[in-house]
Amino acid sequence: MQSIEKQIETIIKRKARGTLVTSSDFSSLGSSEAIRKALDRLENKQVIVRVAHGIYVRPKMSKLIGPLQPTAEEIVEAIAKRDKIRTIPTGSFALHVLGLSTQIPMNIVLLTDGSPRKIKLGNRVITFKKTTPKNLSVKGNVSSLVIQALKEIGNNNLSESDEQKIMDILKKEDPLTLAHDCSLAPTWIQKILKKATHYDDK
Repeated sequence: MQSIEKQIETIIKRKARGTLVTSSDFSSLGSSEAIRKALDRLENKQVIVRVAHGIYVRPKMSKLIGPLQPTAEEIVEAIAKRDKIRTIPTGSFALHVLGLSTQIPMNIVLLTDGSPRKIKLGNRVITFKKTTPKNLSVKGNVSSLVIQALKEIGNNNLSESDEQKIMDILKKEDPLTLAHDCSLAPTWIQKILKKATHYDDK
């Protein structure tokens, strides 16, 4: 029988480069301690790179700079999947994900129904902030991002060009989902979201 390390290595090498894995992905192969040690050895062998506690990546390689780090979005998705939690990006990170800002924030804040915590990724920090069920009642991935992005921009601070971008972005959201999520937003944001339902008539 193959060792736990060899079994994990075989599984990982079947995955595409850039794929994130968590220690819990291998829970059926042995104890948590045995899996941790196996992953540590595979990290030493440079089969994987550790990006956060219990999260590793089979790295993509660049001829110029070596291993490429996964994006913050990919890491957040892996953490949410591992911990079975919901998350919504807020603030400048929501703006970045929507393409309304080219700057990648050093401090990323997400609303969650999971445990509040901070995760360090090099010189960046991802903060999971416990929030109310209402804030997580939004159904749409797009509309939830837009609501948080607009909160970051602030009332009366939305430029015409950014509003146009938001109208285009909201076309990707299901109309019924958008109508549901609109009712959960602050009044001034509701007015902007409602414009999207008539955008195609212009």
